[in-house]
Amino acid sequence: MKPAPDERDRICAASHRILTGCPERSNGALTIVALAVEADVPRNALTQRHTDLKNQFYEQIRRRGDAPESEKRLRKQIVKLKELRASDAAEIQQLKADVEALVGALHLAQLENQQLREPRRPGTPIRMLPTPEPPPQQRG
Repeated sequence: MKPAPDERDRICAASHRILTGCPERSNGALTIVALAVEADVPRNALTQRHTDLKNQFYEQIRRRGDAPESEKRLRKQIVKLKELRASDAAEIQQLKADVEALVGALHLAQLENQQLREPRRPGTPIRMLPTPEPPPQQRG
């Protein structure tokens, strides 16, 4: 499909309308999608044929001290991911500490088990541990 002869002019005019806050066809968002709607051109006209106009649009947005919507979304996502990463790092530290404590407890249980399995030396008294009294039987 051949581009319309006035496509570049329409894109430039649409860019101006969006940047001045006077969109006619789009929602006025600072995105390529809104620019394409405003210029009444397919989106790929900006992403494939007129990348210079797309880059110019983004540059004008940045010069105003603003950021394109896609960049704002990505920055928010980066913040969330950094928070998740910090949370995961804290959880990993806690899990490592738990593993160390469990390894110590396991080692102690193995030592006690080993001592209980050792044969009794002759002459060593055997101590009987008290057994709990059985519960009284119910009369029915």
